[in-house]
Amino acid sequence: MPQIRLRTNKTSKRCADTRKPKRRSLTSGAKPPALPTRGPRCTSGAEREHAVEAALAEARKSHERLREAIDILPQGIVFLDSEGRYILWNKRYAEIYKASADLFKPGARMQDTIRVGVERGDYPEAIGREDEWIAERMRRLFHPGHSHEQVLADGRCIQIEERTTSDGGVIGLRVDITELKQREASFRLMFESNPVPMIVCSLQNERIVAVNDAAVEHYGYSPSEFAELTIRRLQAFETELPWDGDASNEERAARTWKHVKADGSLIDLAIYARQLTYNGEPAVLLALMDITERKRAEMRLAFMAHHDGLTGLPNRNLLRKRLDEFLAQTRRTGEKIAVLFIGVDHFKAVNDTLGHAVGDKLLRGIARRLRSTLREEDPLARLNSDEFAVIQTGIKRPEDITLLAKRLLNAIAEPYLLEGHSVVASASIGIAVAPLDGDDSEKLLMNADMALSRAKKDSRGSFSFFEPGMDARAQARRKIETDLRAALRHDVLRPYYQPLIGLETGLITGCEALVRWPHPERGMISPAEFIPVAEDTGLINAIGAQVLRQACLDAARWPGDVRVAVNLSPLQFRVGNLMATVMDALKQSGLPPRRLELEITETLLLEKSSQVIATLHALRALGVRISMDDFGTGYSSLSYLRSFPFDKIKIDQSFVRGLCDNRDSQAIVRAIISLGMGLGVTITAEGVETEAELSWLRAEGCHEAQGFLFSPARPNDDVKGLLDLQGSSPVTPRDSVRVA
Repeated sequence: MPQIRLRTNKTSKRCADTRKPKRRSLTSGAKPPALPTRGPRCTSGAEREHAVEAALAEARKSHERLREAIDILPQGIVFLDSEGRYILWNKRYAEIYKASADLFKPGARMQDTIRVGVERGDYPEAIGREDEWIAERMRRLFHPGHSHEQVLADGRCIQIEERTTSDGGVIGLRVDITELKQREASFRLMFESNPVPMIVCSLQNERIVAVNDAAVEHYGYSPSEFAELTIRRLQAFETELPWDGDASNEERAARTWKHVKADGSLIDLAIYARQLTYNGEPAVLLALMDITERKRAEMRLAFMAHHDGLTGLPNRNLLRKRLDEFLAQTRRTGEKIAVLFIGVDHFKAVNDTLGHAVGDKLLRGIARRLRSTLREEDPLARLNSDEFAVIQTGIKRPEDITLLAKRLLNAIAEPYLLEGHSVVASASIGIAVAPLDGDDSEKLLMNADMALSRAKKDSRGSFSFFEPGMDARAQARRKIETDLRAALRHDVLRPYYQPLIGLETGLITGCEALVRWPHPERGMISPAEFIPVAEDTGLINAIGAQVLRQACLDAARWPGDVRVAVNLSPLQFRVGNLMATVMDALKQSGLPPRRLELEITETLLLEKSSQVIATLHALRALGVRISMDDFGTGYSSLSYLRSFPFDKIKIDQSFVRGLCDNRDSQAIVRAIISLGMGLGVTITAEGVETEAELSWLRAEGCHEAQGFLFSPARPNDDVKGLLDLQGSSPVTPRDSVRVA
């Protein structure tokens, strides 16, 4: 930085007084120096006075030009004399040190202003070592070397650079680098702590200039070894670099790159590239996704999509596929096949009394016994928590079916020794025979299921054959499943949205998506009627995906940051593609993940599955909020809140209904609200229907509420209209309640 010195014009030495007047600097607000009144006279007094005034006027003019020049600079500038006194400073300097700006005066010592600032707490770095800190600051002021940084009380970081002038003064430069520091911190956090292997490569020589811990661990090279490598040395084959060409990140990720690890093994990678400036040089940041493991995971997911995770048996989908193959053969040969649905009796009682670990072992034990009782060619599958299915082939006479059913029942009935408990189980069997009871897999499976329902209803521990005249309820259930499949094919199901109201603001903070089925003949069918059928038949996964996709599309067009909440069934986690389904819905809709809230019930956590917990953590890492629905019912346990950090807890409506007249409910709800406050999670009350309930909940500190007091579930157009009108005005029960 050029040195700046302020000078005044001098008269000729021949005309000057031999006694020089004391020299004063021109400063902001300073008066010009007094004129000498004595001395040898070479010219007339008027001429000398005129010359001096002209010189002073020029000095003032130069001073103002300098001030105007430095005031437009984006950096803070300060000029100090040899004693560290303020001469001149610009507006930006005063803005940077706004907490101490009242102390800045021409002639004031910087050391004094700094000391007052320390006493005020303007410099947090000085706390506890005030004198030492001030002394070090003064040493740096008069013996400047490299630039240094200074943190102010409001959190800003200032870069200081100072230079001395030829007359012993100081010129200081101040730059607010707070935003730069924040960006650097964000990059370090994103880069160094990222679980994804990442490296930074120079664009000039392709050398690796930085790696994170994940890359060191994944590749096996030390940081110093990485520093000796180029990106081409990592590549197994000569090919273009990951950032070459005009391909997008998605197109690059679709390619497979082979790299060599330190142990010589090859890995397949999908690489995402982003150019940046690193240490002042052009570089590229590479995120390295090892898709070798992903391919293995995809194979595992494919297996899980067709097999039961607990027993390893085929699931309903694979069973249906095998059944289709057998039916195709019987149409040519005329042979009979039987489908046997096996339901374990009173299985819930085993879980409730002995725990789910024992219940899981019982199911695995039953699966092993069934498998050992069957021939190798007879497929065995697990349909849901307590139901299995067998396809019997090679039937020569009707008695063969009866004999197999009895053998299966006897095998299951033998006692089990599980964790020191002797467990006795029984089962019921429903049987459908092809082609008499149906010549397609769907019909046979439904008829066998109806026969099982009859066996459980009439006499548990026995078997029942399908009969065309079975009860109307089973037939109605079959009709629901058939119509439901058609509804899914034709995209008939629609999400309706029930608003969630923030009790502090009265504004709609979110809407819960509730699936509705407008039937062409029966009108609106209640979810309570078709959701159980969907869960029993495996259709819930398709319904869940369809509702999630549409809810994200609708919410993306809502104003503001209003969230959408979507319920998830435990069965959607077992299929294994939930993460991909959520990511696909967010990508297609453009909805930010933070505006999506996924609601699960405690039933899901009963399984204590590491897969479930891992999926929940992955969803939350994506930015999606996770909510526990219907809290307080079923198998509530505080351990669930410890196993996963929920964002929201929803109080079941059974505790809210009649809340004001029920002390037990009040105590439970109050405890849940207090628990939520302690954990720092949002608490939402469901089923609010009266003003009294609303007032009680608000007084207790409940965060949100939903229910008919505010609004029933509405079509998207209605909800969007409500949100458009909401603006900044709170939604009151009187304004919003409109039961359709």
